[in-house]
Amino acid sequence: MQENYMISIVGKQQADGETGEIRLETLGSYVQKGDHWYIVYKEYDEDNPNRYQTSILKVEKNDKVTLMRGNSSTRLILEKGKRHLCQYDTGYGTLMVGVFTSSFDSTLEPSGGRLQVRYTLDINSALSSNNEILITVKEAASQNV
Repeated sequence: MQENYMISIVGKQQADGETGEIRLETLGSYVQKGDHWYIVYKEYDEDNPNRYQTSILKVEKNDKVTLMRGNSSTRLILEKGKRHLCQYDTGYGTLMVGVFTSSFDSTLEPSGGRLQVRYTLDINSALSSNNEILITVKEAASQNV
C-alpha cells in the first residue's frame, strides 16, 4: 500500500485525577473497501527507529471502529452505545478490558476527514480511564511518499 496520506492522532486520557495526551503524526494508507474505511500506519519504537508496529483502524459505517495492532493481540472495538470486552497487549502481558463508547463522530470521505471517539476503559468492571481519540486524515502534499 502507498503511504500517501497524512494521519494525525491525538489521544487524551483521564485517570485517577490526572490527564495525559499523546500526539502522533505519520504517513500512512487510507482506503475504502465496501462500506468500510481502513486507516493503516506504522508506529515506530522510540529506542530503535528500525522497529515498528503496524496499526490498522477499520471504520464501519458511522458508529464502529476496530483497532488492531501489528503482531500483538490488541484488538479494541469502539461502538457507540455499546460495551465490548477486548484484549489489550501492554507489552508485558495481555489484559481483558471493558470498552464503552459514549460518542462517535465521523466525517470520513474519499479525500480524508476526521474521526472522534470518546470511550471509557474498565478493568474487572472498575473504571480505569476516560479517553478521547481524534484522528485526522488528509492527502499528503507529495504522492507516492
